[in-house]
Amino acid sequence: MAIATSPGIERRILDHLNTAVLLFDARLHLVYLNPAAEVLFELSARHLLGQQAERLLPCTDPRVKERLRVALSSGHPFTERELPILIGEGRPKTVNCTVLPLHHFDADAEVLVELTQVDRQLRISREEQILAQHQAIQALLRGLAHEVKNPLGGLRGAAQLLERELNDTALREYTRIIIDEADRLQALVDRLIGPYRRLRRAPVNIHHVLEHVCGLIQAESPGGPQIQRDYDPSIPDFLADQDRLIQAILNLARNAAIAAGPGGLLQLKTRVRHQFTIGGRRHRLILEVQVRDNGPGIPEEIRDRIFYPMVSGRPDGTGLGLSIAQEMINQHGGLIEYESRPGDTVFYVYLPLEPNP
Repeated sequence: MAIATSPGIERRILDHLNTAVLLFDARLHLVYLNPAAEVLFELSARHLLGQQAERLLPCTDPRVKERLRVALSSGHPFTERELPILIGEGRPKTVNCTVLPLHHFDADAEVLVELTQVDRQLRISREEQILAQHQAIQALLRGLAHEVKNPLGGLRGAAQLLERELNDTALREYTRIIIDEADRLQALVDRLIGPYRRLRRAPVNIHHVLEHVCGLIQAESPGGPQIQRDYDPSIPDFLADQDRLIQAILNLARNAAIAAGPGGLLQLKTRVRHQFTIGGRRHRLILEVQVRDNGPGIPEEIRDRIFYPMVSGRPDGTGLGLSIAQEMINQHGGLIEYESRPGDTVFYVYLPLEPNP
């Protein structure tokens, strides 16, 4: 007997599963879904029952209906991993999808589809990869900085001594170039490895930080994008280094303002998240700051390297702003992530609100 009409133990088991289960008849119309599927699709069974599989499971594979029909006729199950589907008004979710054909002696064949949402696992894995890459890069840069600074200091000192011994103004001009270039390289190395002093934690109001950033952006670009604010006034003060937070968010906002350009939109948004994981560690409360712009988006070819030093999507960019911002947020136990498509780029800053152990 089909699950849709059976009040037996199979139905009760499926109703209590955490994974979404859908049953389609031989015409690939939905005849049953469990409560977990209603949660996944954000709609009640009343709105979903009777819909066709290809409409209910819109994804990047246009052959959904064909593949389900092949499974029905052959009786062979299959699994697709990390399959993107669209929910509601086009919101993406990622699922592992298992298709199991059911053949009954006294009824038409049916197809059981199990969907396991894996967005959270993928996000945690991506966060751990970002943190591991960033820590490896910082360790490499600090080692490189140590090897560069020692000879650089000797080079500068030798040029200063030589400058004192030279009476010819033209020759002293060359030693001045050596000293100036050594200073420039020293400043570049310092920027690459980021701030190295300890955090000066004090109670910080995130909205004071964001308003300070807004003022700086408006002063730098009077004819720049419109700034839109969407703040959660319930967010409490938390312990942080205010100067570093300002610098980190300013780096993000400055990039967003340049991407949006005059007449564009720059949005700053704050929210509180509960029971949120950052890099494998679960936090009871975290602060989420969104920096959004409606610019052209991040070029596809650099998306995997956007937080690496010296990587920039602009011809005149230094490629240090995002790397430094990530380092400053990491020092607070937080993380920066992003999503980007043409016309909508969002950088997410996650910061723990509870005191660090």
